[in-house]
Amino acid sequence: MRITWARRISQAFFLALFLWFCVVATVGERLWQLRGWPVNWFLELDPLTGLTTLLAGGSLYAGLLWGAATLALTLVLGRFFCGWLCPFGAMHHFIGWLGSHGKDLKERARRNAPHPAQQIKYFLLAFFLGAVASDLAARLTTGQGAAFLAGAAVIALVLAATRRGAGRGFYFAAVAVVLALWVAWSLAAPRGGASLLAGLLDPIPLASRSVNLALLPLADSPLRIAWPEPRFYQGAALIGAVFLSFLLLNLWRPRFFCRYVCPTGALLGLLARFSLFKVGKRQARCGGCLDCEALCEGACRPAGKLRPHECVLCLNCLSDCPEGAITYQAGPSAAGEAAPDLSRRRVLAGLGVGLAAPPLLGLGGLLGPDWDPRLIRPPGSLAEGEFLRRCLRCGQCMRICPTGVLQPAGLSFGLEALWTPVLNMTIGTSGCQPRCVACSHICPSAAIRPISLAEKLGQGEYAAEGPIRLGTAFVDRGRCLPWAMDRPCIVCQENCPVSPKAIFTRIAFQTVLDGLAAGPATGGELALSGRALRPGALATGDYYLAADGARARIRANTGATVSLEPGPGWQAPASGSPVVVQVRLQRPYVDPARCIGCGICQHECPVSGQRAIRVSAENATREPSHSLLLKGAGPV
Repeated sequence: MRITWARRISQAFFLALFLWFCVVATVGERLWQLRGWPVNWFLELDPLTGLTTLLAGGSLYAGLLWGAATLALTLVLGRFFCGWLCPFGAMHHFIGWLGSHGKDLKERARRNAPHPAQQIKYFLLAFFLGAVASDLAARLTTGQGAAFLAGAAVIALVLAATRRGAGRGFYFAAVAVVLALWVAWSLAAPRGGASLLAGLLDPIPLASRSVNLALLPLADSPLRIAWPEPRFYQGAALIGAVFLSFLLLNLWRPRFFCRYVCPTGALLGLLARFSLFKVGKRQARCGGCLDCEALCEGACRPAGKLRPHECVLCLNCLSDCPEGAITYQAGPSAAGEAAPDLSRRRVLAGLGVGLAAPPLLGLGGLLGPDWDPRLIRPPGSLAEGEFLRRCLRCGQCMRICPTGVLQPAGLSFGLEALWTPVLNMTIGTSGCQPRCVACSHICPSAAIRPISLAEKLGQGEYAAEGPIRLGTAFVDRGRCLPWAMDRPCIVCQENCPVSPKAIFTRIAFQTVLDGLAAGPATGGELALSGRALRPGALATGDYYLAADGARARIRANTGATVSLEPGPGWQAPASGSPVVVQVRLQRPYVDPARCIGCGICQHECPVSGQRAIRVSAENATREPSHSLLLKGAGPV
């Protein structure tokens, strides 16, 4: 079997496995639902997710150690992950093949020629590393020395890969200057400013987010296999548009994303320069047929001076060379190898922009005085600063949420929060169910830490801390039916899942009809004059006839009479005496000491559009500084 067929089988298998893992990330017991499948495995294999999480958070979630295996094998084999395992790369490879189908040899060779724009991905890599390491040196005092050393090693690697023949003394001087400037900036920058922005373009989180939030809901809408109701995600059109744009650009340049954008490919490319095994020529000269360059997926110029940092190990050149002049061997190509066409100046520019980005984003105050109370995070989420250090924006938590209440955040919460999970209590089939902890157990980076049901409910050993609060519900009296429109409604109180209930009501009688006069009484029926009544409108059991400080419940009414159920102290009023119709209202109030911010009340509120009761992030457990209550305060 030709080696390219082995690569195609591998690509198809891992792409199918990736899509299967996306499908089964659904709460349930069926074969296509979550039954112990390692649904985060591809995210854990991606070395950039582990590296950026380590640099941003100072620690590494256990599952992300798989990325170290990817890095180690890259040092031996080259960019095998890009060419053989990456599901996003397989998609690009296939679309690029479609775009090249039918084109002549010269045109295909032109499309696969190296281009200066391939430097962009190295700039992006430097930017994302700078963003996660912007305040790392300042956190040395908190015992995160390992993360600092890892960051220093990565910066040294990036600079080493762009060395262009400079003397060793100059190289070490450049590294020392960069590290010194980095430490100085980190100590001066505000703490808590690092942000894991790499998830915006990291290929596995990008593909996972796109499939989870755009493709699967679109496919499942007519089939109802994963969910009983259609799923909706705010901003799904933008997520899908970004995904499809990168795929369609392969029709212009094969593997466009891999060549020009992919920061993970840039990281693996820097390591691939030093890999033990590489694609290369057996001899410096060959027939010059250019078959290899017409088929090259990485634009790494296999016919000339090889660019090993761009080679994605598609092995098309090795398989289709008519002279057998290309091989996969230990050692460099006989025709020589080229370093990345990238100067230290560009790398330093990327690092500098990345270092400055989090503090500049922090000037908006979203992590401080101007925090947004609409930004409600899932149960178990870390404090906002730490959450942004860890969240990959992969969409796994939103995919597994059984009620669909978890949504990707938009730009209204700032660029640093784009596509991170936020609770929207209106769009799903319910609020955050109190007995669900699914999102906390699927998060691959522990931005949402694993919690038990007992911890979420505040039971057992967690009884002293109480339940995890996502926020607090507030009644909008300007929109609430009992408060603003004198309409009876207790939907929010009835649906509150907390026991004792966090929503309680106080009874009030409000006059809704006056200018009436009592007429003759016959048994339990009283005639009224002064204005006509709408037949049956007062027969709901919520309306009363009031006279002389006493009330009688109205059981039925015609246009001019009411049937009454006398209450305490009620006596039929004298003919001609004034009477009024009152409605019995149960006006809702929220006890902030009991409210957990689950949002079920908001979801069930009958006021369409902007609900009359809404949850905000005040009093959330994860942010003690946002507490509404004095320490030790409880229900009255």
